[in-house]
Amino acid sequence: METSRQTEAVTDQRIRQIERERLRSLVIPDLQLAERLHSDDYELITPGGATMSKREYLDAIASGQLTYSVFDPVSEIRVRMYGGAAIARYRVRIDGLFGGEPDSGEFWHTDAYELRAAGWQVVWSQATRIRGRS
Repeated sequence: METSRQTEAVTDQRIRQIERERLRSLVIPDLQLAERLHSDDYELITPGGATMSKREYLDAIASGQLTYSVFDPVSEIRVRMYGGAAIARYRVRIDGLFGGEPDSGEFWHTDAYELRAAGWQVVWSQATRIRGRS
């Protein structure tokens, strides 16, 4: 029988795996997978402080208005579990076109996941640009 610590470790690993799959789905793009991994009430807070709903975000990717060429963790994805919720935080390298303008850099990225009927889904994301060394 697994202990709660072992179960939690498996869940931590699962969240890390889902997060990597989600990032890949945004780069490729695999919008079918992205649809499944983002909750219908998903909201992104961009590095510039704007908010985007799931529809706005995935439609921007589908139209090519938002294109990622790189969206890769450059640090460990740290996960904290809270019952049916999980928070993932890590540093990420992002390169892409945003509204037709190229941009790249490193960011702190934080994602909130909830265990829903469809499985683990991201409900909130926030990215903060890292300026200089930290």
